[in-house]
Amino acid sequence: MNTRISPSLLAADFSRLDRELAGVSSADAIHLDVMDGIFVPNLSFGPPVLQSIRKVTDLFFDVHLMVTEPERYIRDFV
Repeated sequence: MNTRISPSLLAADFSRLDRELAGVSSADAIHLDVMDGIFVPNLSFGPPVLQSIRKVTDLFFDVHLMVTEPERYIRDFV
């Protein structure tokens, strides 16, 4: 059995994302729960946040789109 580690960005301290990402650099991926406040009642982050953290990590982004009409956003997240 292969175990993969994918810490969730939602568990990070948003005031220090670059340091939080550096702290999990040995993980297999970063799990990103993207919520639009409609599909689920919570609101998280969108493409601009993912673009900014892409600059500080090469980890694979495991993106979970919990959004209404995901087809509207898929290109932004690819």
